[in-house]
Amino acid sequence: MAPASSPDRLYLDDLAVGDTYTSATHRLDLDQVRRFATEFDPQPFHLDETAARDSLFQGLAASGWHTAAITMRLLVDSMPLADGVIGAGAELAWARPTRPGDTLQVKSTILGITPSRSKPDRGIVVVESITYNQHGEEVQKLTSKVVSFRRR
Repeated sequence: MAPASSPDRLYLDDLAVGDTYTSATHRLDLDQVRRFATEFDPQPFHLDETAARDSLFQGLAASGWHTAAITMRLLVDSMPLADGVIGAGAELAWARPTRPGDTLQVKSTILGITPSRSKPDRGIVVVESITYNQHGEEVQKLTSKVVSFRRR
């Protein structure tokens, strides 16, 4: 677990393998699903309930990229790295569709920390962030490499 008295901003030296960070929640409604899809992923199963019923999703589903964007927001708020959550690569998988009405929460766990040999002011932190719906079902798994800096 993260230290009980976590600082406002986390540096590489504050992190340890096994630390976990649990986010606040975000409720996704029909309007959010349609707005995101209209702008970024305009496919019928994200926009039209009738068309979505006959799709692989068997009902309206949020774009996976929308779920990823919500995950990012929740991750940034729950694991406040001092210089930001700077990605250096990731693997992303969607276990099930996110639906209008779902309430999402992210649990992030530090899997690895590798200090840089060539740049001693930083390191790479491997973080597994699992996004759950209100039923405790996994909707997305993100394993990312994040650049984290030491205190200056």
